[in-house]
Amino acid sequence: MSKTRSELREKCMVILYQNEIINKGEIKTPIENIIKDNLEVENEFVNEIVMGVLEKYDELNEIANKYMNDWTIDRIDKTGASILRIGIYELKYTDTPEIVVINEAIELAKKYSDDNVRKIINAVLDKMIKE
Repeated sequence: MSKTRSELREKCMVILYQNEIINKGEIKTPIENIIKDNLEVENEFVNEIVMGVLEKYDELNEIANKYMNDWTIDRIDKTGASILRIGIYELKYTDTPEIVVINEAIELAKKYSDDNVRKIINAVLDKMIKE
């Protein structure tokens, strides 16, 4: 059974979160292994989002920090940061409608982050589309 885009975004968030945790140490686990551990079947959407976020990691952080008031992306929890990076990446590099990107990010944040992080994610993405 195929997964919805919402479920796939959740998988992307989990993969990016795991990558942050696993690869802090000396041993580097290839991202392809982390993706395989999280998906039953290879998925082009997941590969595009995960690889895109990792490729544009520093740029996405700069964009997030630009729109945060008195905060930086490294101060929010790793789950929230992964959700925010996915949202920024999708707004900047995909054709996904803006409202869909924001709604999906907010739904993930409601499920995995606290209310303050959800508000930060919403504010950053909202400011980004208004500029």
